[in-house]
Amino acid sequence: MNVIRQMSPSEVKNVLEKNRNVRLIDVREKWEYDLAKIENCELMPLSSFSDHLEKLKPEDSLIIYCHTGVRSYHVCSFLAENGFTNVSNLEGGIKAWSLQVDPTVPLY
Repeated sequence: MNVIRQMSPSEVKNVLEKNRNVRLIDVREKWEYDLAKIENCELMPLSSFSDHLEKLKPEDSLIIYCHTGVRSYHVCSFLAENGFTNVSNLEGGIKAWSLQVDPTVPLY
């Protein structure tokens, strides 16, 4: 069983500022992305996530997020079960990001 690394919004912010090789993946739906997003993220909606798998490599450093952290946790688990070794979940999702890191990101 893989344990998914949970990262707080401030931890994610620090990692993104220091490491340009980390990929921030948003698994919310397009309508959610259009309402609010974290800068430099890549949209790969959960509803069509399998269509995006070829864009990811098992050795990629990935941080996955959604609205509250639940959908992204499931994606992290799926990736870990399929050989991805450096996968983290943004704990609390974009909602926590907005409340703790960047209040300019709208809440919804």
